[in-house]
Amino acid sequence: MKPVSYLRAQSVEEAAAAHGGRSEARYLGGGTNLVDLMKLGVERPEILVDITRLPLDGVEEQAGGAVRIGATVRNSDLAAHPLIRTRYPVLSQAVLSGASGQLRNMATTGGNLLQRTRCAYFQDLSKPCNKRVPGSGCAAIEGIHHDHAVLGHSPHCVATNPSDLSVALAALDAVVELAGPGGQRTVPVTEFHRLPQDRPELDTVIRPGELITAVVLPPLPDGALSRYRKVRERASYAFALASVAAVLHCEGGEVRHAGIAFGGLAHRPWRARRTEAALLGTRPTPETLARAVEAELAEAVPLRDNAYKVTLAQDLATQVLEALIPSA
Repeated sequence: MKPVSYLRAQSVEEAAAAHGGRSEARYLGGGTNLVDLMKLGVERPEILVDITRLPLDGVEEQAGGAVRIGATVRNSDLAAHPLIRTRYPVLSQAVLSGASGQLRNMATTGGNLLQRTRCAYFQDLSKPCNKRVPGSGCAAIEGIHHDHAVLGHSPHCVATNPSDLSVALAALDAVVELAGPGGQRTVPVTEFHRLPQDRPELDTVIRPGELITAVVLPPLPDGALSRYRKVRERASYAFALASVAAVLHCEGGEVRHAGIAFGGLAHRPWRARRTEAALLGTRPTPETLARAVEAELAEAVPLRDNAYKVTLAQDLATQVLEALIPSA
C-alpha cells in the first residue's frame, strides 16, 4: 500500500497552500472517481487535501437572476434544489441520469466536472494509454472503441468525457469559478474541458493547484424550455453512448435563443454551435430541426465500430428539440 498524507482544509486559502500546485497532490471531495482510480493504481497521489468542510456547499440566487452553485454541493442536493428544478430542469435531469443514488449522495459539483474518462484502456495499467502515460500510444483506436469519440478526437486519444452534468452546464453557458496559488479567475464551462490534440493527459484548462469553488448559471430568457436525454447500454445507471442537453426559447413562432450540447461523443461536452446558428431566427419544424442537427454532426469522424453514434445522436437531438417547440 502506498502511504498518503492527508489534510482537512479549513479554508480555500489553506487548501490551495497545502496543494501548492504539486503534481503529487490531489483535492478530495466526494472521492467517487479519485478513490476508484487510486484503487486501480491509475492515480497515485502522495498528498490528499480534503475540501469537504469548506463553505462551498450552497446554492444561491444572485443579483440579476443568476444562480451560484458551490463546488461541494452534492449531486443529489443539486438535482433536488427548487431553484434548479424550476429554472434549469435540464440540469436536474442530467444529474439524475448519472450514476446511482448512492453515488449522487457523495459526488460533488466540482468533482463531477473533473472526473476522468471511463475508457477501459485508461483504467488498465497493462495497456498503453496516452492519457495515463503520455507517448505510450492509444490502444482504443485499434481495439474496442464502440463507445468512444466521433467528434474532436485525435490520433493520440479517442476517449470521451463521462459527465452528464457538464453537458447540461455547457448548454446553459455556465461559468466555472476557480481559486488557486495564482488567485481567482473564471472560465466558461464550454472552454473548461480540452480536446485531446497531442496532450490528451490534460483533461481541462485548470492550472496546477487550482480548486473549483463554484459554478454560476446565467438567467435564462423568460419562457425558455430545456431538456436532457441520454442513451445508454442499459436502463440502470451507465455512461452515455450519446446524450443531448438543449435549451430553446421561441418568441413569435421563431427561435430566439438556443443552447445545445452533446455528451458521449467527444473528449469534452460538445457545444453544437452550428446547430444553434442554423436555428436562430427560424420557425422550428421537424425538418428545420433535423437539418440544423445534421449541420453539426457532419463534422463527425467515426472510428471503425462507432459510426452508429452519429445516427443515434442525430435522432436523439432532433427528438429533444421537437419536444421543446411550444404548442401552437
